Amino acid sequence: MTNVRTHQFYGAEVIERKIRYDSEVVEYNCMLLTVRNQSAVLFHIIEDTFTMIANQAQLTIPKGSYTIAYYWEDRPYNLYFWRDHKGNYLGSYFNIVKNTFINDRMVSFEDLIIDILVLPNGEYYILDEDELPESLEKFENGSVQQSLNLLTESLQAVLLQTISESEGIYAHEKFIPLLEKFVNKHT
Repeated sequence: MTNVRTHQFYGAEVIERKIRYDSEVVEYNCMLLTVRNQSAVLFHIIEDTFTMIANQAQLTIPKGSYTIAYYWEDRPYNLYFWRDHKGNYLGSYFNIVKNTFINDRMVSFEDLIIDILVLPNGEYYILDEDELPESLEKFENGSVQQSLNLLTESLQAVLLQTISESEGIYAHEKFIPLLEKFVNKHT
């Protein structure tokens, strides 16, 4: 495991570029924590509160919370791991994606609409199936269904690894100076 403080690009500003299925491009400024092999981990402070609703469940991510985002060139998904400003785990969010590209200035991926929201208690919900242009089984020649199956089978293992890393190399204490700077800038 690479130590985030010793990586040559640690702390560099990078762009997260999400290419939506309708070709709209959305970009966020993030901080690079780790890049190794075919993966990257980014940090991003949430600037506006947002709420996600799935069935009867609701998850609100407040302003001043943050994301530790994981990207893999060799996996058909990425992961946003959310904490509040005190370091409490809020939940996780997986995007089903393709064509993830990583370098020291940018992480880019094509979003394939389907997402999974994971609540702190471990419950998860598959989102946005109603937005697909055709049935999930046919969408992208069935590749999204296959990716979703792969992810749901490995969901707990991926989350356990992420939670373990959040208590070690991505411990909340490492981000307190950045969070304080954000609060001071926005008060």
